[in-house]
Amino acid sequence: MVSSQHKARKLFIELEKEQELARQLAVEWGQLQLEQSTWAMHSRVEKIAVNQLHMRLPDPSRIQTIPIQIIPLASSNPDDSVKTPKP
Repeated sequence: MVSSQHKARKLFIELEKEQELARQLAVEWGQLQLEQSTWAMHSRVEKIAVNQLHMRLPDPSRIQTIPIQIIPLASSNPDDSVKTPKP
């Protein structure tokens, strides 16, 4: 009985350590998400593009719009892919 109580205490201590680690990881995850959203802010990206990379919007006369052609997907039914003429 003494050895089982000792083992139970050791397991409980280990459980508490793992739970603390899980709490620390959850805090770190939240901090990383906040950091990611800060780095990806549109205003920050635009400021870097203009100031450091010297990027600018093109003159409207140089912008060309290309229409997208939608191509229908091939049928998954093998009978639809090969059509034989009817007599």
